[in-house]
Parts: sequence; C-alpha cells; structure tokens
Amino acid sequence: MAPPKKPQPGVVQSSLVQASVAAIQNPMGYEAKTHEPCSLPRRSISSRSASIVASMDAVADGSALHSVMKWKTVLAVFVVVVLYMVVGGLVFQALEEPFESEQKNTITQEKALFLQGNPCVSPAELEALIKHSIDAVSAGVSPIGKSSYNFSHWDLSSAFFFAGTIISTIGYGNIAPRTEGGRIFCILYAIIGIPLFGFLLAGIGDQLGTMFVKSVLKVEGIFQQKHKQISQTKILVTSTILFILAGCIVFVTVPAVIFKHTEGWTTLEAIYFVVITLTTVGIGDYVAGGDKMIEYKKWYKPLVWFWILVGLAYFAAVLSMIGDWLRVISKKTKAEVQFTD
Repeated sequence: MAPPKKPQPGVVQSSLVQASVAAIQNPMGYEAKTHEPCSLPRRSISSRSASIVASMDAVADGSALHSVMKWKTVLAVFVVVVLYMVVGGLVFQALEEPFESEQKNTITQEKALFLQGNPCVSPAELEALIKHSIDAVSAGVSPIGKSSYNFSHWDLSSAFFFAGTIISTIGYGNIAPRTEGGRIFCILYAIIGIPLFGFLLAGIGDQLGTMFVKSVLKVEGIFQQKHKQISQTKILVTSTILFILAGCIVFVTVPAVIFKHTEGWTTLEAIYFVVITLTTVGIGDYVAGGDKMIEYKKWYKPLVWFWILVGLAYFAAVLSMIGDWLRVISKKTKAEVQFTD
C-alpha cells in the first residue's frame, strides 16, 4: 500500500477558519460544500430534525461512541475541578475571613456601646429594631435616610431588569419575590423563560460568530496580499486577537467606564461588576441601578439588560470559536503524530 499523503500546511491551517464557520453556521453537523466556506447553506427545521435522529441512531448502534469523553478523562477533569475549587476556597478564606471576624467584633462593640449610652433601650428592643431593618433591606427598602423611600425595586424598569436576570440565570440575589404569588410565578417564569433566552442567545451568538469569522477572513486576506512572507497561522492568530480585543473594548471597557461614572464606583468595582455579570456569576454585591440614593432614568436598567444580552452572546460566540479551533488543532496534531509513526 502507498503511504498516506502528508496534508499540505496551507490547507490544514485554512481549515481552522473553515471549521469555525462550519461550527457556527452548521450546528447540526451536516456536510457542506467545501468550496464555499463562508456561505454555507442552512437547512430547514425538518432537515435538522432528521440529522438529529440520524445522529441519535449512530450513537445507539455504537458508531459514534468514539467521540464520547472516556470515564478516565471525566474523572481526571473532575479531580482538577475539585482541586481548583479547594484552592479557590482556601484563597477566599485567607482573604475574606479576617475581614468577617473584624466586622463581627465591630458590630458587637457598637451594640454594647449603644446600650450603654441608651439605658432606656433594652437588648430585646434593639435586636427587634435590627431585625426589622434587615427585613426592610431584604424587601428592597433602605432604612437609611428618607429620600430612599421613594425608590422601588418593583417599578416597571426594575421589574423588567429583574425578569431579565431570571431568564439569563445571572440571578444577582440583591432582590427577590417576598410573596407566595411572586415566588410561584418566578418558578414558572424561569422554567419557560430560561430555554427561551437560551434559544435567543444561541441565535444572536450565531450571527455575531458568523460576522466575527467573516471579519477575520477579510483581515487575513488583506494581510496575505500585503505580507505574503508571514505564515497564515500568525495572520489568523493576530487578526483573531485584534477582534477579541475590540470586543472587549466594546463590551467590557466602555460599559465599565459608564458604570464607574453613573454608579459612583471605583474602576476596580466597575470592571468587577462587568466581568461577574458577563460570566453569569451574578454575586449581587454590585448591581447596576441598585443604589437607592441615585435617581436613575427609566431606560437605564432596560439598557443594561440589553448590554448583558449582546455581551453574553458575543463572548459565547468567541469561546465557541476558540473551542472549535482548539479541536481542529488537536486533530491536526494527532494526524501529524500518526503520520510520523
């Protein structure tokens, strides 16, 4: 038998971009024409359903099981994740536990000093007042000052923003339904809304990813015309990094500057909020539009939610494309190793 032909470097390298286009425009895995990398045809819903059924049949008869991650690999990844969590827990404990202990000692001393200076107030009355204050804060009402009483977590713009945090699974946790009816509706709303939002996010990510890859291809073509001595891989990596940086400026830097001036946050706090939001961590210690002392415009919170929507879709598309490229590179490496053997 004749030895297998070694793949040409130019063809293999260009397959990185083609694979990204195929993964974005062809999510169901059907075969596309190889000579049209940027204009892949789209199938109807019935055709995609048939592709899904065929894929399921392939898994059932064992022909597609080679692509499933092995249990040893799953176990290794699980161990890595657990170790990562342990390291993270130890670091957070070292950074945050001393501050927590300091706050506990401070509040205990302040309560004792208040009772000493106000002998007419009993410890039980003070505890009741503190409990009522905590309940008020949990309900979205700040007991500090008087102007904040005009602030509402449940006006239309705030309720719209809260609904968006539910279906996007960010869930800041700074506010929550306090009535039984609100909690029941929240459950039903999340069950229906989360898949709907995921479908919308996938669609926007599909379009953004297609635009992203086409832009990379254009930049790659320009570089190849002017700098033919530069390898295609370097051009691809450089153009991709440039577009990722441009996206970070649009979805991270600019919003952080806006939040810094609108909310009165520091630069670190603004960047912290942006990253925690776009990664859907949603801790809730910093929330745009959550300061009860600031009078926000009615369109501010809806605008923040639309930024979240497009930002999530953009970074999902970027991460998906990077993952596709890594898989192509992995296959290329395996092919070269097998060829040398």
